[in-house]
Amino acid sequence: MTVPVPTPIAESEVEITAMRAQGAGGQNVNKVSSAIHLRFDIPNSSLPEDHKERLLALADQRITRDGVLVIKAQQHRSQDMNRAEAFGRLQELVDSVARPPRVRRATKPTRASKMRRLEGKNLRSQVKVLRGKVGGDG
Repeated sequence: MTVPVPTPIAESEVEITAMRAQGAGGQNVNKVSSAIHLRFDIPNSSLPEDHKERLLALADQRITRDGVLVIKAQQHRSQDMNRAEAFGRLQELVDSVARPPRVRRATKPTRASKMRRLEGKNLRSQVKVLRGKVGGDG
């Protein structure tokens, strides 16, 4: 099996904004803008059309109604590491839609599987018949 080649994403198509991270971290969090907001405009990008369609069809809450993908990275203390993580997540998402989904072809059940199903139904029917009232004088 061949390893899929990652789809290239031009850095000029990605808008990156640095901001202060949320959560614990003490004084560092309060004074350093280490969190990264990455915005990627899917419809206006240079990705192939099929990639764009599959990306926009994803039920992902990070994609806005306008088709802009917003990724927020604030895991690391350094801005560079958060930037790398955000780019990595973007690349991962784009690569996940690079290969078209396999087409499902309907198949017919085999004759033996039909017979097994009917035998099981018959057996269950017999169990239920035997649950009937016990005959007696009344």
